Amino acid sequence: MEDNNRNLILAMVLSMLVVLVWFTFFAPEPPPPATEEAVTAQTEAGAPATPAGSTGGTAATGGADLAPVSQDPSTSAQRVAVESPSLEGSISLAGGRIDDLLLTGYRETLDENSPFVRLLTPTDSSNLRAENTGSPVAPGGDPEPVLQKPYYAVYGWSAAAGTDPGAVPNASTVWELESGESLTPDSAVTLRWDNGQGQIFRRSFALDDKYLFTVTQSVENTGDAAFAAAPYGIIARHGEPDTQNFFVLHEGAVAMTDGELMEADYGDLTDLDQVAREGRADIIEVAENGWVGFTDKYWMTTLAPAPGQPFTAVVKYAEGADIYQAETRFPTVTVSAGQSASSQSYLFAGAKEWEAIRGYEESPGIQRFVDSIDWGWFYFLTKPIFRVLHWLNAHIGNMGWSIIALTFILKAIVFPLARKSYISMARMRELQPQMEAIKERVGDDRAKMQQEMMALYKKEKVNPAAGCLPILIQIPIFFSLYKVIFVTLELRQAPWIGWIRDLSAPDPSSILNLFGLLPYAAPARDSLIGIISLSIMAIILGISMWLQQKLNPAPTDPTQKMIFAWMPWVFMFMLGGFASGLVLYWITNNVITIIQQYAIMSMHGSRPNLFGNIRDSMPSRKKK
Repeated sequence: MEDNNRNLILAMVLSMLVVLVWFTFFAPEPPPPATEEAVTAQTEAGAPATPAGSTGGTAATGGADLAPVSQDPSTSAQRVAVESPSLEGSISLAGGRIDDLLLTGYRETLDENSPFVRLLTPTDSSNLRAENTGSPVAPGGDPEPVLQKPYYAVYGWSAAAGTDPGAVPNASTVWELESGESLTPDSAVTLRWDNGQGQIFRRSFALDDKYLFTVTQSVENTGDAAFAAAPYGIIARHGEPDTQNFFVLHEGAVAMTDGELMEADYGDLTDLDQVAREGRADIIEVAENGWVGFTDKYWMTTLAPAPGQPFTAVVKYAEGADIYQAETRFPTVTVSAGQSASSQSYLFAGAKEWEAIRGYEESPGIQRFVDSIDWGWFYFLTKPIFRVLHWLNAHIGNMGWSIIALTFILKAIVFPLARKSYISMARMRELQPQMEAIKERVGDDRAKMQQEMMALYKKEKVNPAAGCLPILIQIPIFFSLYKVIFVTLELRQAPWIGWIRDLSAPDPSSILNLFGLLPYAAPARDSLIGIISLSIMAIILGISMWLQQKLNPAPTDPTQKMIFAWMPWVFMFMLGGFASGLVLYWITNNVITIIQQYAIMSMHGSRPNLFGNIRDSMPSRKKK
């Protein structure tokens, strides 16, 4: 049994080292508290520079006009309400910007009175309520202002060569409402701007019941001469947002360009090469399909041109203004006198719900849109694991029980390998007398002993390394499920039973206040004393690992025996602070493993002496 124990210890040490490195070097930092300082000076993201040509072709890669403005027109401009089952907010007629959006299906915390998650924020947010509505402050009201970094989508036109730049609308143009009273899934709105030079611009917004805006920009040329300009869309983010800075999580720019996924965090954007008239920028010509935008852990804002439409995708950083931008620039359009031209695109602004995003991939056909969810390196495992978990949750209705059911499915898939492993372990026990005879015969000649042992294994067709395979195979599954639980929105604030109200967060119970029986709160987990603040699930995890270990006798080697004794409790402290959904998976996996190993080895004549091994490990059983 020395080889069995050695294999098991090796597998557990390897697993522990991987988790330890992960937990030590890549653990997420707690997000900083929201800033209370007002933004005292704002800059406006304007139109890309004038395209190089006046007819045909893609607009030249000119830089955005980022000059500071002395007065923000959005502070006094009229707003058009946005109301849907999933969104609430408004569009500013200053620039026709979508700059005020709340996600009404999600709250900041588990508190039912917590504010809705705010996605987009105008350049002047001091007139927004601190409550859920995000509406302007009522006269005489005195709520706390919501002071957040501006984040918005704006559209416009770039003047072609020979076209007066003042003849096209930009980020500061004040539009008038031509039709519609509010933007809802049942009613579109159209904005209008007359440049006074013979061209009338219109911008129409339509919205579905989720998070997809359809934006149609058009120009009607009532002048006597041809008119040339290029439409564009911009997502502007003032200043770097608060991020979790976690190794396995991407937050920043994301783009799909003709089937190629591009990800760049905010630090990457500040390190981009300088491009003339652009600042630090990455410019990609897209032939027919793609999208570009910014992603947070659970939320995303993305520009998506109509499928089949060529465009230029740009991600950039303006150092002087401290603005991050994602842009879509379309080919120059030449409109003859008496004619009109239009350009349609989409804006996704909302929660990264898998079903919604997959639906938009199917219709209107946004290419590989589900890859906007950060599936990670093990995407070939993460994607199917999530789909099965999502399907289970749709039928069970509880994500915790769905994780347990998923664990049974995963164990069933690897059962043939586990069965081989446990049979091999049973055979190793049968060979124990012959192995002991070899040790006595060769004495201290370890080379001779290894040679004869290998000959015995070969003769009896036993693989001494098979015992560690069930543990080793759990590592990629563990990390894939960790990714699913940590990244996917469907696990956010998902309850299980009783005190477990968020499977994406650690178990909030603590042994230091007797799991809520004592009248004081448990210490914060990032505090020094919080390290020993074991939760109920962490303790169950440690016990389940200890029981699994006791299926085999303790090794006789003192070093191995010490490692064996400490291993479950080290894991208990290390993994107990992980997301409770992941700890639930690990506990379930351990329980199934115990049952499988006990049953299979018993059927092959080598029933584990579980209770005997437990008794032998007790101090009172030690030989004097």
